[in-house]
Amino acid sequence: MARKFLQQIDTNIERKDLDNHSKAVFILHDQLNLKVWPEWIRKEKPLLIFMESRKKGEEIPHHKMKAAFVLSSMRHFALECKEDGFPVLYHSTSAHFDDGLKELINPGKTKLWFMTPSEWDSRERLRNHQKSFGDSVTEIPNNFFFADPDEWKHKIDSGYRMEYFYREMRKKTGYLMNGDNPEGGEWNYDDQNRESLPKNHPVPDIPTFEPDEITEEVINMVQEYFPDHFGELDHFPYAVTRVQALELLEDFIENRLDEFGPYEDALKTGNHKLFHSQLSLYLNNGLLTPQEVCEKALEAYDKGDARLNSVEGFIRQILGWREFIRIYYEAMMPDVRDANHFGFENKLPDMYWTGDTKMRCMAESIRPVISDGYSHHIQRLMILSNFSNLTETDPRELNRWFWFAYIDAYEWVELPNVLGMSTFADGGVLASKPYVSSGNYINKMSDYCKNCEYSVTKKTGEKACPFNYLYWNFVDKQRDTFNESGRVNFMVNMFDNKKSEEQKEEIRESSRKFLENLGRSSD
Repeated sequence: MARKFLQQIDTNIERKDLDNHSKAVFILHDQLNLKVWPEWIRKEKPLLIFMESRKKGEEIPHHKMKAAFVLSSMRHFALECKEDGFPVLYHSTSAHFDDGLKELINPGKTKLWFMTPSEWDSRERLRNHQKSFGDSVTEIPNNFFFADPDEWKHKIDSGYRMEYFYREMRKKTGYLMNGDNPEGGEWNYDDQNRESLPKNHPVPDIPTFEPDEITEEVINMVQEYFPDHFGELDHFPYAVTRVQALELLEDFIENRLDEFGPYEDALKTGNHKLFHSQLSLYLNNGLLTPQEVCEKALEAYDKGDARLNSVEGFIRQILGWREFIRIYYEAMMPDVRDANHFGFENKLPDMYWTGDTKMRCMAESIRPVISDGYSHHIQRLMILSNFSNLTETDPRELNRWFWFAYIDAYEWVELPNVLGMSTFADGGVLASKPYVSSGNYINKMSDYCKNCEYSVTKKTGEKACPFNYLYWNFVDKQRDTFNESGRVNFMVNMFDNKKSEEQKEEIRESSRKFLENLGRSSD
């Protein structure tokens, strides 16, 4: 570990010193908020154990910025805990963290507590550790969410949609409710949240933070240990402490929440954030809690500082979608990892690794991921995932890419979004239709097409937008799935009855040529 951090925290507690602590709590990198932990921990101040596992870091080639964010946030949190009077052991190991715990803890002397990990593999490791040491290890329920998955996961099946769950959670929390009725008379104002961004419409910048000495040390360490990992790390704009994350929450509420709703699906050249909060990374590592984020938005609505469709849309993302996909993950794991409804086996296109492409929408969606580990949800769903499906890419390849490419990605959140929602790989358990489109949708919601080398008005041929012919090629080849969905079965009828045989052949030939010449990763 680096010198500045070592100077501020004691990492040299020996085994004999550990034995003097009758209670120890192991805190993972995505559980960084003691207010969420049981009250007895805050009162009794047991030994807190943090661990940097080299083995864990090498399992998935996470974006360099993600690695720096995770490690810097955990180091800062450990220091804050020490300043609050907790004894802290910050341990670095080449092993996995369960083996690291075995290196540290004498079960005959010290009882260990851990909170249920959000991710499956970490949970399995710690539960196996618990089995080995019996009563000396205790699991604490994960309280970083609104809902208990055990109360809901039996409902996860085709036909049980997020909207049903969301309404129940609204009633349970009382958020945007007038008695038994939703605020404004409607549960969902999504039809008001599909506007494209007007030309020259101002968009406030999201504040950034200069890396301090601890973050700089982590950046250097990541560059040294993981030089071949995905992404760039020549700058670092993110918060790494709760105080900083709270500043970003306040800034979003004051400057972007009101216009978040109308423009949440909008796309703009050179801006991959627009009015989005970009708070997901802080929610997902615990620096912010979903309750406080939702309640800040509600407070703004009550004061008249944010319109209803924006506040409802924002709360739906957190209270509805974020909670629902976590329950889906708990219900579907681990088998869902192999989901591949369409049976695609192609590798990921090269452009996902480099951002090099003549397709303006793809370049605008990939390049900020390479530089910042982030792009907003429509770029993820309707461009990157859409293109992956239309090019018959193995959804498990895309899922792996999302997992390590995005700074806010943890398996519990990205897997349902990719294999359930965006690629329809689970066959319709999570989503009611495949989320694919032609270039018309992208043109409607963005300014990308105006400056693209391909023409969105051309339907086939070398100069045509690839999304146009690939979409109809997909409808034709996956007609069974489209016919089974009441929401999109009419698209098969349009292809069969509205397009001439010549048009159909041009669609198939343009698709064949494009797919044959599409560079694919050999990784």
